[in-house]
Amino acid sequence: MTGEKYDILALLEEAKPLIDRTIEKWVPRKISKEWLESVCGRARYEFDPEVIQKTILDPFWDFLDRGGKRWRPYLFLLVIEALGKNPEEYLDLVVMPEVIHNGSIVIDDIEDDSKMRRKKPCLHRIFGTDVAINVGNWMFFFPLLPLYKNKDKFDEKTFQKILQVYAQEMVNIHFGQATDIGWHKGWGREITVERYLQMCAFKTGTLARMSAKIAALCAGASDEVVEKLGRFAESVGIAFQIQDDVLNISESELAKGKGGIGEDITEGKRTLMVIYTLERARKEDASRLEEILDMHTRDEKLIREAIEIMRRYGAIDFAKEFARNLIRETWKETERILPESEAKQKLKAFADFLVEREI
Repeated sequence: MTGEKYDILALLEEAKPLIDRTIEKWVPRKISKEWLESVCGRARYEFDPEVIQKTILDPFWDFLDRGGKRWRPYLFLLVIEALGKNPEEYLDLVVMPEVIHNGSIVIDDIEDDSKMRRKKPCLHRIFGTDVAINVGNWMFFFPLLPLYKNKDKFDEKTFQKILQVYAQEMVNIHFGQATDIGWHKGWGREITVERYLQMCAFKTGTLARMSAKIAALCAGASDEVVEKLGRFAESVGIAFQIQDDVLNISESELAKGKGGIGEDITEGKRTLMVIYTLERARKEDASRLEEILDMHTRDEKLIREAIEIMRRYGAIDFAKEFARNLIRETWKETERILPESEAKQKLKAFADFLVEREI
């Protein structure tokens, strides 16, 4: 079962309007007293809708309207379908992975002092750092409201498990980001492939894992199936991050949307390719690569020098094949627990797409 007959990019584009309409159902473009009361309760004193519009809704939709693949909510819906349930019954919950993901990007861009995101200035460069921090944090917590509004779809035990998944993954994502920040500050000098994978499992794997585990709980899966699907989705997230790192140092649309080739080098990030190179390079090449990373330079000549060092030792090809193997291995277990269906085939094609994509 290869899933080759599916155009996943087309399927993502097809699902995107549905996901976006669902988000807009919960977060309108224009504020109203009714919406404020639906999410906050009646004001004890008096709301200031105009200010909340400018500080929450306007930056929120500025960011969401820039695009994005929406692959995490698509994964959520696909897992429910692959387990034999109707994903439309749980459509409101796509708000969780997608809004949290976008909130994490807003905060990440501030922490990295990034300039561009999705071909526009980062949110904090348009609305100010204070507004961006606040709306990014709001995006971490607001998605709990759609969950609570749909509480009657679950028995109490399942609902508590969903809350536990949310809480655990929100803790994990911050540990992942903390590790990544520490490394590109130069605080981690013994960075192994295993440590890199754990960082990715906490950072990029978190929301994929959250999506799959909550989807499996919605579908009434056993604890064993929930955990196995969570591990598969985590691997998808890690592989996605590895491919993101590859695209960041290539002439890709992703790199252009973030302001140019090699932003990860400017940030001093220790990617899988960097780690692989440092473990194998001659002493002078390894020292030079670390020196450039520690400069946090925007000099294109130096960035391309760092890329050439990694290419010289086959790090880019290694990273690509590592990601492919990660998906192959975890799919073997996932394949056994899912019944045969079109959704199962799409799930395999989806995982392959995220590893092989050029965008």
